Parts: sequence; C-alpha cells; structure tokens
Amino acid sequence: MLGLFTMMTIKWQDGKKQPDPKPAPPQESSSYRPAFHFSTPDKWKNDPQKPVFFDGKYHYYYLYNGNYPDGGGTEWRHASSEDLASWKDEGVAIPKFTNKNGDIWSGSVVEDKKNTAGFGEGAIVSLVTQPSADGGKQEQYLWYSTDRGKTFQSFSDEPVLSNPGTEVFRDPKVIKDDEHQKWVMTMAEGDKIGFYESGNLKDWTYTGEFKTENIGLIECPDLFQMRADDGTVKWVMGASANGKAAGKPNTYAYWTGTYDGKTFTAENQEPQWLDYGFDWYGGVTFEDGKSEDPLTKRFALAWMNNWDYPHNTPTVKEGFNGVDSIVREIGLKKQADQSYSLTSQPVQTLGQLTESADTISRLEVNGSKTLDTKGDTYQMDADMTWDQAKNIGLRLRESDDQKRHIDIGFLPDQGLAYVNRGFTGQPDESKKYVESKAPFDAGKKKVHVKILVDRTSVEVFVDDGKSVLSNQVFPEPSDQGITLFSEGGPAVFEKIEIKHFRSGAQSS
Repeated sequence: MLGLFTMMTIKWQDGKKQPDPKPAPPQESSSYRPAFHFSTPDKWKNDPQKPVFFDGKYHYYYLYNGNYPDGGGTEWRHASSEDLASWKDEGVAIPKFTNKNGDIWSGSVVEDKKNTAGFGEGAIVSLVTQPSADGGKQEQYLWYSTDRGKTFQSFSDEPVLSNPGTEVFRDPKVIKDDEHQKWVMTMAEGDKIGFYESGNLKDWTYTGEFKTENIGLIECPDLFQMRADDGTVKWVMGASANGKAAGKPNTYAYWTGTYDGKTFTAENQEPQWLDYGFDWYGGVTFEDGKSEDPLTKRFALAWMNNWDYPHNTPTVKEGFNGVDSIVREIGLKKQADQSYSLTSQPVQTLGQLTESADTISRLEVNGSKTLDTKGDTYQMDADMTWDQAKNIGLRLRESDDQKRHIDIGFLPDQGLAYVNRGFTGQPDESKKYVESKAPFDAGKKKVHVKILVDRTSVEVFVDDGKSVLSNQVFPEPSDQGITLFSEGGPAVFEKIEIKHFRSGAQSS
C-alpha cells in the first residue's frame, strides 16, 4: 500500500487509547521513508490483514509492534483509505496482552451485515490467531467491534476454533460463501490448507483440506473467485509459501480450480506465483468495494520484507521498520495453453501522485545510454524491441560514477527477466538473494516493462503483469541516474514515460 498518511503515536494505558497530541514528523525528514508506499509510522510492521471496504473507505489492519526493537508481541494497527493511494493512520485497534492469550497474530476481518454472530447488524468481526495461555498452542479467537472497526473487544478467552493437535495452525482467512449461505475459513496447517465452515462465525466445523507439495511452510491462505477475460469464473486458492529449496520463489503461490463448498480442487498441482522477487510476503487480496462486479477485479498487497533478513534495513536507525508493496489491481487472464493466470498492475490511482513527467518517443541503444532525467520516486514505462541482443534493460538509482545501480534486464536466450540489486545497498548480507528472476515470452522479441521506483524498493511489472518482481533496495539517496543498455546487439526503446511522484505528502 501507499505510504501517504497522517501519523499519530498511540499509547495504551489501562486498556484505553491515549493519543499523543504531537504528530509524527513528516516523511521528508527521513531519507529512507518511502514516498508512495505504505509504511508503519514508527517501530515495526509485518503481515497485512485483508482490507475490508465499508462506510466509503478501505480499512486496513496490520501486525504492529510498538515495542520494537526492545520487546516482542504484535497487535493490530489500523489505517484507512478512500483511494488506495493515500492512507490515514487510525491507531491500534486490537491491543496486545489485553486477554490471557497474549499478543495478536494474523487473521482476517469481515463486516457481519446480517448479524449472524449476534453483535449487531454491521458489526466488524475479526478471527485471529493467538497463542493459548495453556502452553502457547496456536488457536483461533474472535474479536468484535461495534464502533465500525475503531476498537475491538475479545469475545472470549476460549478459542472459537481449537487446535486439532498440529504444531502450525494459524492465519484464519474468512470469506462469505453466498452460494452455500455460510462463512468459510481457510487455515494454514503446515504444508496444507484446512477448510472450515460456520453459520455464525463462532462455531466452526472442519470440511476438508488442500495439500501442497515442495513449497515449504504455508502461511496466510487466501480463497476467492474471479471472472477471467474470456468470461469464465474460476476459484483461486493462494498462500504465502517458501519454495526456495525447490528453486521457486518465497512469495505468494496460487492455484486456479474449483471449490465445492467443502474443499478446493486445483487444475494443476504445481502452483503459479504472483511475484518472483525476494520481498513480497504475507500477501492478501481483497475485493474492489466500489465495483458493481467484484469478480472482475481485485486488489492485492504484501509486506516488502523477507524472514531471512527482516531487521537489515537502514530505516531502523530512523525509528521504523516496515513497508508494504503498492496496491495492485489483480485480473485473471486465459493463456495460450488454455490455462488461467493472475495478472498484476499498479493501482490506477497512483497516477494522481504525478508531479511531473518526462517522455522519450524512441532511442536506439547499442551499449549504453544515460538519460538526462533523474529521480528516486517515479513510475517508468518503456517498450523494448531487439533482434540479436543478449541482455537488454535499465540501470536505475545509478550513482554519478556509475558504480552503484539497480539492474533490471531481460535475457532473451533464457526467457528470463531479472532484477539485480547486488550493485547497490540491499538487505541480504549473505548475498544469497542478489538477483531475482522471472519468466517472460522472449519469442516475441519485444517486451513492455512498468517499473515503480521508491526510496527503498523497486517493483517490476513485465508485459501484462503476469510476471512481477518486487525487491527491497537501499541506494544512497543521491544515486538517481537512469541508464539504458543493450549487450550483444542493438535494442530500441520506445514510448518511454517517467512519471515523477511527489514525495512526503500526508493525507488530511
């Protein structure tokens, strides 16, 4: 999400909000505060919770630790947005250590429009994982809000879904299954996803499971329907997964298939991936609350970090650690082989942040060409065509001596797109996560690329957005050059557009 928001430090005393009347410093005061990505006002954030739309706004809750780095435990902090491009901080909604089960982990929130749970029509209900007081078992608890999601109360110290005897049992994701008139919950259970149903959000019954293969521990499951570009409606099952051991991404895996009211059946057991970068984890998708046809388009966002190096960021010295990806618009497209794949594009409302733009109609490059324009916060689009070139791309956030840069390129002979962050500041001290790679159709000998560059991140959307690479980067603030390159033959860059985004803005 996009980090333009009014910030206020919230303290808790005797279970009540105590707002600090002094606003947090504006983002311009921090050299590594992102300009247009959502970031925690201070301290720490990690997993997003699925945003929900009500009262004309998207309401977003995320895991927050106000004691970082000196203490543990997460709680739910709240932000709201009307356009998914600017955000207002709403403070802590579910505080940690206020019931006997300790802190608050991931889960999901729904609006109970028909009062199925008995807290009133329109109550905002959250199902969350907490470690039980009697041994720390992962169990599911219900919290509810009668003030439209501003604050939540614990329904009971007892779980609404007890641990069935497994070590991993967390991250409940709840949706309304209108066809079968019930609530459905998906659960992360090691290498499988469990399915549960309820009529009142309080009493849950197991209905089935979906087993995954060779993608490690499953977290933050996701289940939704989408209408593809050919009109076909598909169910999509997603989850954060770790495919590193099998040479796969460590981001958001997904499958298309069918859901019969009990469990999900995949059309292909091998997952597809919504991102091929190193830093798109804990991803969630959510409905377009303003659309009359919510099946056509969804949105998505994720935590831009990686559990292999979560604390390796210079922002820690500036009092915060936690940035999200931009919000994406998600579509479903039928492919040439008759399969279906999700596509991603930056949310269109990002365009309202444009402060100025540079355009270049055509440049032929054989070697390298440095542009006159510079920047550290922008969206860049370009079409590239080639005949014999072996490596075509761009060097962004380049230093004046051209020794530091982020390389975004395409290897036609291998059918791979890549982002190499090894020539600039980046979080992986082990150097294992330097170059991320994604497939693209090299046979066309042309590619369209859309790149979002912010102070601590780069997100690359290839062609129609079937392949995306999202990575943290920490260039020197003064490194702002842009160079085009082509090795092994000439390439033509056309329709180059660079939209410079304003930075440091806050919502009213």
